[in-house]
Amino acid sequence: MSDDNEKKTAEFYERLKTELDNSNSWPAPYLFKFIVPTNEENILKVENAFNCMGAVIKTTKSKTGKFTSVSVDVTVKDSQEVINKYQELSTIEGIVSL
Repeated sequence: MSDDNEKKTAEFYERLKTELDNSNSWPAPYLFKFIVPTNEENILKVENAFNCMGAVIKTTKSKTGKFTSVSVDVTVKDSQEVINKYQELSTIEGIVSL
């Protein structure tokens, strides 16, 4: 990743952290939403990232079946935990975080 992209990514996560802290009292429930190319491995990677956290996970395939929406409802301890999860899952090829 170029220095410019790294800087933009760091700025994005800093803004997100500020917005999350301003709008939540921690710990708090948080709804993660992802769209991944449909294959069992991608979906399992998302589900496993929230293993042992008491998360409620719902998956919905797109009309064509090419993509799967994964919604994860979970209580997180602070805004940094939210950011850590987004960063952890950003390594999945083709994932879109909403």
